[in-house]
Amino acid sequence: MHDHADVHVHPSLLERGRRFIGVVTRDPNARADLDIALVVDQLKALSQQPIEDLTPEEARRQPTVADAVRAVRAEVADEPAPHEAFAHDVSYPAAEGDLPARVYRPAGAEGQLPIVLYFHGGGFVLGGVAAYDATPRAIAARAGVVVVSAGYRLAPEHKFPAAHDDAVEAYRWVLEEAAALGGDPARVAVMGEDAGAALALHVCVAARGEGLPTPVHQALICPLAGVDLETPSYAVNEHARPLNKAMVGWFLGHALPDAQAQDDPRVDLVGKADLSGLPPATLVTAEIDPLRSEGWALAEKLRDAGVSVNAIDYEGATHGFFGMGEVARDARLAQEAVVRDLACAFARDERWTRVGRAL
Repeated sequence: MHDHADVHVHPSLLERGRRFIGVVTRDPNARADLDIALVVDQLKALSQQPIEDLTPEEARRQPTVADAVRAVRAEVADEPAPHEAFAHDVSYPAAEGDLPARVYRPAGAEGQLPIVLYFHGGGFVLGGVAAYDATPRAIAARAGVVVVSAGYRLAPEHKFPAAHDDAVEAYRWVLEEAAALGGDPARVAVMGEDAGAALALHVCVAARGEGLPTPVHQALICPLAGVDLETPSYAVNEHARPLNKAMVGWFLGHALPDAQAQDDPRVDLVGKADLSGLPPATLVTAEIDPLRSEGWALAEKLRDAGVSVNAIDYEGATHGFFGMGEVARDARLAQEAVVRDLACAFARDERWTRVGRAL
């Protein structure tokens, strides 16, 4: 929990935000902070259709949170300018052929920098390196690191475990090509949002099991970490936006090959995975997110396995808020928290043993 007393909201945002939350309903988004609510409101104005009623091909043509952020930012002249980072597109040898990746480097940086391997969200069905540009760009600039955003095969064309296999190959590639990427192979962390967070954690588990160098840190943002759609946060946020219960069921239905896959420890992280011996973690959750409860459960499971965890929950934030840094204060605060923890990990700072805190 954190204090919002010093938040500055542009007058036009405040007026529109009041209209948005002024209607007394059971809508969980009525609890959203004004700046985040405006993005979600704008997403609706862009005529986004319920994804759970669409085919994957149709869903991939829908407006995204990034589109809504750009539309809101266009109306706000006095918001902070985005941090500078330069990007170029490459490809990497994934499990069954080359896949796209995007490499971000902070402006003016020289020498070998730490590397963050980032996996985008989208429930294993949607998204890509272009759609999820905001988070890796912000982290590269704020943390002064190289960020490699690695694409992976999507379902239903490529069902589980295709994405997980690609994620491990992306990590192997980053270790091998670190110098060519302008990075230090001894200082590599992993990071992901929703489905991408599951992939980031899987990379840590696979590195432990395959004898690869373990990432020095993992940043897990609103992780898709289980298969139980009856948790308290699913009940409270059943009809939330931009992610709701029906959508998660739709994602899992397309991503998993059969019902038995739900018991795979790579899917049911909070129930079946062995999380011992993993690197320290930053775990971010949001109040208005059906994945909130499993995020909390994952933090506790990691702690029970002896992993240092800095778990931070953002009240008034929705799923997908982390990439809204150009217009949303909570997003910037969350990014700064991840950046601080990455800095400690890259410096091999012993203070990490003292920064984990209870939810």
